[in-house]
This record gives sequence, structure tokens and C-alpha cells, in this order.
Amino acid sequence: MTPVLPFAPPSPWIVRFAPLVRAGGSILDVACGNGRHLRHFLDRDIRVMGVDIDLRGVNDLDGRPDVTLLQADLEGEAGPPPALVGFDAVIVTNYLHRPLLPALVGALKPGGLLLYETFGNGNQRHGRPSSPAFLLRDGELLRFALEQGMQVVAFEQGEVSSPKAAIVQRLAAIHAPRRAPDLDGDPEPAALISG
Repeated sequence: MTPVLPFAPPSPWIVRFAPLVRAGGSILDVACGNGRHLRHFLDRDIRVMGVDIDLRGVNDLDGRPDVTLLQADLEGEAGPPPALVGFDAVIVTNYLHRPLLPALVGALKPGGLLLYETFGNGNQRHGRPSSPAFLLRDGELLRFALEQGMQVVAFEQGEVSSPKAAIVQRLAAIHAPRRAPDLDGDPEPAALISG
């Protein structure tokens, strides 16, 4: 008989890219729910912050020195809390609030990793969510990352059968620091460097 786990296991997509988060780093889990990803990263000696409108699912983590829990309505008029900055990774699963997307990139340190996995258009045939407000359009996460100047490590979209049948999009992308000017064809930056 298979033992019953007290918490859902972390997403295989998140587990796959977890090694890209440096030891001693920090992650932000947006809409953290029961904290399945917080728990996974705690096991990797990484500081974690979970933010959600309801923190009852992570009450057992409260008070740990390597855990910060923040109750916040990310969809409210105030927007994301100012404390959501300077992370080595931001994780979002099964949640979509489009106005929040730029703030997720802004929460990353240069070189930080965005791991995102949520439902896509076509999921209506599998049940909830079914509203277009909560379903990504085809290629939407990829377009967003490229528009933000992120370096895409991996992107997937399509139908999955586990943990339940769904249409999903998945993204792993790095918040690339601003590139240096092209010195070969631009005399002005070269003059600034040599002067």
C-alpha cells in the first residue's frame, strides 16, 4: 500500500529546474497554497517566502528562521507588496493574474530564475479552470518572457495526463542583466570606456 503524503508533491517541472537555484539563495512562491514548493526548497537549504491571500495551508512553517510568510491579496488595488524583491527564483504554479506578470520579473535579482506552470487555453474540456481570464493563450508565457528580455531555458505547452488531465504551459527563464552596448559598431560607448 502506498503511504499517504501529508502534502501534495512538488511539480516535476519545478523539481527539474530547482538545481538552477544557488545554494543559500532565496525563492518566492506566489500563491503558495499548501507550500509544496516551499517545502521542496527548504529541503535544499534555500530561504523561502510564501505569499498568498490565505496562509492556513502553511501555518506549520510559521516561525522557522528560513521561512517568511506574507498574507496578501495579489489581485487587490494595492498591487504586490513592496517586500517582493531580490529573489534568486520566483515560482508560480496553477495561478494566473496577468497584471502581476511584470512584478514577478521585477521580484528577481539579475540572473534570477522564473519558474511558471499554469493552465492554458483548451483546458475547458478538462474542467476547471475554464474561464479565459485564468487560461493562458497559446504561447503567452513564451511571448511574455521574450518581451521582458529574459533568457528562456525551457518552454512547453500542451496536454498532460498527470496529476490530472489538463492543458498547461510551462516556462523556465532567467532574468538576464542588461546587455553591454555593442562596442564593435557603436563609437559612442567605446569613447566612454576609453575616456
